Amino acid sequence: MSIQEQTNAPTAESISMVRLPKQLVHVPVTMLAFSILVACLANSFWLSAATSAIALSLSVAGLAILYGQLGLVSLCQFALVGVGGWVTLRVGHAFHPPFEVSLLAGAVVASVVGLAFGVPALRLRGLYLALVTLMLAGAFQIVISAWGFPDGGPGFLGRADGSGRAMLVRPAMANGEVSYFLYVCAVAAIGLLIAQSHKLARPGRAWALIRKGETVAVASGVNVLIYKAWAFALSGFLAGLAGGLLAGNVGQLDGRAFGAFESLNLFALAIVGGVFNWYGALISGLLLRAVPALLTDFGIDGYVTIGIFGVALFHALATAPTGIAGQISALISRLSAVFSTGGRNDQDR
Repeated sequence: MSIQEQTNAPTAESISMVRLPKQLVHVPVTMLAFSILVACLANSFWLSAATSAIALSLSVAGLAILYGQLGLVSLCQFALVGVGGWVTLRVGHAFHPPFEVSLLAGAVVASVVGLAFGVPALRLRGLYLALVTLMLAGAFQIVISAWGFPDGGPGFLGRADGSGRAMLVRPAMANGEVSYFLYVCAVAAIGLLIAQSHKLARPGRAWALIRKGETVAVASGVNVLIYKAWAFALSGFLAGLAGGLLAGNVGQLDGRAFGAFESLNLFALAIVGGVFNWYGALISGLLLRAVPALLTDFGIDGYVTIGIFGVALFHALATAPTGIAGQISALISRLSAVFSTGGRNDQDR
């Protein structure tokens, strides 16, 4: 099966209302099993790494919508994570609302900024869109290096000096490390459900037509402008959720961690993990945080991951364009076919 066929397969008109809920049920079931396993086995170090990984999987899910559904290369996704984190911290320190209010504020603002960042996509594609969005990520890097992230201070920027710095308060139900990890998994499951339901419903069908060609989409009655804007807004919303959850994980954010290279790294790992299956976002998030954490645990410099991820990206582009998730899906399909064939043969005997 080609990449185009895999992209269009889950969004085809043949999806019935009977199959649709079954496909969505896979998301919470998988997240529940994963969260229980990690919560029972991981120590504090790995819990923090897993929490960051699950949060970042939401931003990868946003990339999967843009690249997997529309074929658009956006290299400013990590900047949108930073926008969501900045707004979450600012609202949380300034007004002290419930954490969920700050989180939603960050997601909504990141959605609006993502929509603004996506304006070039209305006329640009391919390399030109990638360059423009990368420049936007570089501009965010400059701004956040100058402003920093809010830490409880006064004024618009919310910067405090010395002992006046404050940590963002976590949700009342998730003050501990384990409880916050479970909280992040629950929010991530909701975000992944939103993304997956869009792919399987009318927006997904429209995005598949746009990917085939805008002329084909227009001829089919699809409003290309609206659905492209919809994709960028949803991608920004998911990235904003990721930024807010990261802010809650450590209480503060460091502007040095939101360079333009991080957006490149995120996009590369999205391809390695797989953008055509929902759990590819989960795999990408784990690669982004778990692999450096594992190397650190063994006393190896985390920068080695740049070379590792580069080799993984080359392998994915050359031999496995559907990513790790696509290979897992193909393996499951082959095993299912073998078992079903074996069962029929037994019945025939």
